[in-house]
Amino acid sequence: MELNFNTSIRLHNPSLYLVGALLISFLFSSWSAQGQQLEAYIQEAIKNNPTIQAVETKHAISTEKISESKALPNTEFSAGYMLGEEMPMLWQGEFAVMQTLPWFGTISARSNYATALADADLVEIDIAKRELAKSLSQSYYRLIELAEKQEILTANIELLKVYEQMALTSIEVGNASAVSLLRLQMRQNDLIERKLVLEQAYEAEQTTFNKIMNREEDTEVVILENLEVPEADLELDNTRLNFHPEMARYEELNNIVAHADALNKKESAPQIGIGMEYMYFTEGSDMLMPMVSVSIPIFNKKYKSVAKQNKLRHQEIDIQKQATQNTLITQLQNAIKSRDAARIRLKTQDENLEQAKNATEILFKNFETGTIDFREVLDVQELQLQFQINRIETISEYFKQTSIIDYFTAKEI
Repeated sequence: MELNFNTSIRLHNPSLYLVGALLISFLFSSWSAQGQQLEAYIQEAIKNNPTIQAVETKHAISTEKISESKALPNTEFSAGYMLGEEMPMLWQGEFAVMQTLPWFGTISARSNYATALADADLVEIDIAKRELAKSLSQSYYRLIELAEKQEILTANIELLKVYEQMALTSIEVGNASAVSLLRLQMRQNDLIERKLVLEQAYEAEQTTFNKIMNREEDTEVVILENLEVPEADLELDNTRLNFHPEMARYEELNNIVAHADALNKKESAPQIGIGMEYMYFTEGSDMLMPMVSVSIPIFNKKYKSVAKQNKLRHQEIDIQKQATQNTLITQLQNAIKSRDAARIRLKTQDENLEQAKNATEILFKNFETGTIDFREVLDVQELQLQFQINRIETISEYFKQTSIIDYFTAKEI
């Protein structure tokens, strides 16, 4: 079964076949081409979107910090010289250099901690890309929806013009009143107004789309085809939710805290300093003296407190992970149910359009006998237009919910 924007009606009056052709001019579509066009937009947006660029820059900074973490503390230099001759002394001056060295493994622990921070930023890049793909897709489907509604209104306006000519003919032979003509004209005015409003909405949505793409707001958005709902949905692997970057984020956070705890243990160990001091004497030999210093954290409550904080952070992260998992499952299931509901509504709209088509055929059979009631024609036309609009909105909703599902289940962006 092929589901698309089919709004055709079979009419006995030859002049109406042209209008029927207008209504079905967008019957055939190719989701493959549409999907490729949208994918191209997504990839372009990923390259140009400032939000993505900001997250990637943050990762670049975190990566640079890995090199920073491997640096040793500053080397200390000191010098002294005795001035004046009132109290001559054998010692005249000195020069010393001292280098503090962290405890064994501390530098590696710092590097591992910095690497863990950089890895966490990679997860944030993945989340940002998924968010961008979802936002851009929904804006794209909204543009298609607005464009299709304009096409539907244009076709119905043209149809009313045909009805208007029929009414004029009926008035001339006395089978209709001037009121029928006025009703048709007022109906045309209403549809023209609705179409103008849709044009404004399309321009606003186009601005939204282009700003996500980070380009000029009036840049034309190319929409290749109309949307087509597939016959069946692909089976979803709900276990993929466990590997979603929003879940992976908590694994990375736990990894950061684990490395922070390891670093804290290393920093609580003594620090060793090695150096050399040169002493200058006015008489006798100068002296060169090697030096060693040890810094011991006797009052180590700070490190014990940090260790306790890290333990609590692990607990906090695990709780947040469970809460996020529950939220993601709920959002995914809601999107699946909403998409299924859209498919059900689409079937109903198809049935309604078929019945509206049958009603139109009956009315125009009566026209051939000269007994048409233009009020009934307008009522049926209004119903048919509403079914067409509902159908477009339903198909748009189907794909918007699909974009949400893709956010949760796509392997990569």
